[in-house]
Amino acid sequence: MADRSPVSLSEDETAAVRAWVLHEDAHILVLNKPAGLSSQGGRIRAHTLDDLLWAFMRSNGKRPELVHRLDRDTSGAILAAKTKPAASFLGKALQMRRFQKTYLALISAAPEPRVGRIDAPLVRQEIGRESYMRVCAFDAPGAQGSQSRYRTLSASEDGALVELEPLTGRMHQLRVHMAHIGRPLVGDPRYGGALTFAGRAAPRLMLHAAKLAFPHPEGGDLTIEAPLPADFEALRQAAELPEHS
Repeated sequence: MADRSPVSLSEDETAAVRAWVLHEDAHILVLNKPAGLSSQGGRIRAHTLDDLLWAFMRSNGKRPELVHRLDRDTSGAILAAKTKPAASFLGKALQMRRFQKTYLALISAAPEPRVGRIDAPLVRQEIGRESYMRVCAFDAPGAQGSQSRYRTLSASEDGALVELEPLTGRMHQLRVHMAHIGRPLVGDPRYGGALTFAGRAAPRLMLHAAKLAFPHPEGGDLTIEAPLPADFEALRQAAELPEHS
C-alpha cells in the first residue's frame, strides 16, 4: 500500500468523501466519484481522489489504494483496495480483464446500428501539454488494440442515452471510439461533442461509470451500481430519455 505522508483534509472534505461510499468491507472500498475531481496526479493544485482516501486511514497509518482510474470529468463507481493482498489480487484481476465496467453516456443522436462493437486501434498524441488519443492503423507506431461495445437504451428528438462497455482499458477510449462512429459524447469538445443537449448547456462530459463488476478478494463476484448524478439526470429528463428502452 502507499507509504506517502498523510494529507491534511478538512472536516468538509472528509465528510464529502465518506458520503460517496457505495460499498465498504475489510478488503475494498467503492466510491461514487463526482465529476470534476481528478483520480490521481494532474496539474490542478487541488486534492485528488487519491488524496481524499486519507479519510479512510487505518490505525497502522495505511490508507486505501486506487485500483483503476476515471477521467476527471467522468463520474461514477471507482474501486480502491484497503490492504496490500487485496491490491495485488485486484490488480491481477484487472490485467486479466476480469472487470466489467458499464458506463452511461448522452449523445446527440442514436448510433446506427443501435447496438454494435467498435474495434479501432488507438495511439496517444501529445499536443502542447495535453494528451489526446486518436484512431490509427493497426500497424502504426504506438498503436494499441482497443475494443468497445455500445447499446442504445433510449432515443428521442433531442438525442440518445447509450450504455458503453470498454473491452480494453485505453485512455479516453470510449470518448474516442464514439467520436469515431460519428457520435461524440455530449459535453466533450476535445473529441467533437456538443456543448448543449435538449436545449440546455452541458456542464461537463456526460459520461458516468454506472456499474462495476469484479471478483472479490475473498471469493465470488461483486457488482456495484452508482446512481446517476444530478447534472446527468437533469439532461436525461430534459430529453425525455428513459433509462431502459
